Amino acid sequence: MDEAINVNVIEGLDQLAAPLAQSVLTIGNFDGVHRAHQQLLAQAGLYAANTGGPVVVMTFEPHPLSIITPDRAPERLTPHDEKMHLLGEAGADLVVIARSDPALLAIEAEAFVDEIVWGRFHPTQIVEGPSFGFGRARRGTPEMLRELAARHGCETHILAPVTLEIDAHDTLMVSSTVIRGLLREGKVRRAALCLGRPYSLFGTVGRGAQRGRTIGFPTANVDPGDQLVPGDGVYSGVAKVGDASRACAISIGRTPTFGDAGRLVEAHLLDFDGDVYEAPIRVEFHRWLRGQEKFASAEALVGQLKRDVAAVRSEFGAEGAAGGMKDESH
Repeated sequence: MDEAINVNVIEGLDQLAAPLAQSVLTIGNFDGVHRAHQQLLAQAGLYAANTGGPVVVMTFEPHPLSIITPDRAPERLTPHDEKMHLLGEAGADLVVIARSDPALLAIEAEAFVDEIVWGRFHPTQIVEGPSFGFGRARRGTPEMLRELAARHGCETHILAPVTLEIDAHDTLMVSSTVIRGLLREGKVRRAALCLGRPYSLFGTVGRGAQRGRTIGFPTANVDPGDQLVPGDGVYSGVAKVGDASRACAISIGRTPTFGDAGRLVEAHLLDFDGDVYEAPIRVEFHRWLRGQEKFASAEALVGQLKRDVAAVRSEFGAEGAAGGMKDESH
């Protein structure tokens, strides 16, 4: 629904016709394509500028934990197509998707370097972060990678972690795990700082109970599939559906005033009254406004919704144009 994917994608290691000459390689899950991932790709781009080869990303689909220990598999931050787009935007020339099957995940660390890293890619240089693990049970370490790759004449660069200093006593180390934790707590502003952009849910607009329309606040019910949904609460943000882009108030929760209807993601688009059922939608989260509440009556709920919309207008302006994100405890 957004820009076309701007990177070459190969689905499956077996689809690589021949090793890639002079490539600079980085390997990982890259979920979220956050600031630490962006730094890996920026550094790989500098090395590739010297060699004249491509920047190549090897990533996994699905997440390896969904095969090894499904109950521990993390919720997805970025859908597949969006991840491909973001990797290209960050500097990847080619993304090779390795299918996470038991045979691949059982390869010992030494064989992974010899048969996969070298056998498939022939990189001149490899760029990784300090927590990189590879091979069966992630036994391979960055130092092991450096030693094994050097046997093939390949240089390995291990970058320092990316940290953000919130204040003198609060530092965040950027990682997909940290971002998931921030989102579950509703701290979408801090998650955005780690991502380098607002967190977004992608989905289609479903048909809900349509109760919002009857009280003057129609909402688009968003089905985000297997993406991580931020913690319950009301947020300001921007919704993009069809050709429209509007500031919105986003509610996540179980509609306590009207009884538990299951956990819902509902976006009220300011100054918009189009029919968007079944349309693709992207919802960006900018700021946490308040927690979910159970109101004594529909009238009390409407009063609060009016205050929520006023807060969104104050943030984005009367025309609903995206403005700067305000700082917040969340």
